[in-house]
Amino acid sequence: MEIGTLIAALTRGMAIPDLAALVLLVLAAPVCAWVAYTDLRFMRIRNAAVYTLFGLFVVAGPFLMPLPDYGWQLAHMPILLALGIAMNAAGLVGAGDAKFVAAAGPYLWAADMRMLILIFMANLIAAFVTHRLAKHSSLRRLAPEWQSWSAGWKFPMGLSLAGTLLIYLTLGAA
Repeated sequence: MEIGTLIAALTRGMAIPDLAALVLLVLAAPVCAWVAYTDLRFMRIRNAAVYTLFGLFVVAGPFLMPLPDYGWQLAHMPILLALGIAMNAAGLVGAGDAKFVAAAGPYLWAADMRMLILIFMANLIAAFVTHRLAKHSSLRRLAPEWQSWSAGWKFPMGLSLAGTLLIYLTLGAA
């Protein structure tokens, strides 16, 4: 199966409008790169990055979708924030990870949840394996100061979370 056919099969039936996905991808990509980098280097997702990601949606959203849809998309944020706070309190995720997911929530269409879960699972495995391979290879010398190399079993989830958002938006734009 050629790559174009595979992408068409994957994106068939996605709920996110293609134009909205494209614009949101362009807006979110620099923030996602920032999140992945700071989580790899410092094991922290900065509040400024979370506020920026959410703010970009708040500003761009009304121009990309009908207002009722925009309101529903915004409603994802407090729901995911509450879930993230509970997961953080249980020690399952970091606070920055929880805040990032909440800020990314409006970018995600609920009807695409099955696709989103598949993207996240594949991306999490790929990011974890790539990080661990790089950690134990000469690639580590390219960024020896990164705290994620010596964080023990902790993993910089910002790498996978940001990647998941970018892949989802890219597939939606395709």
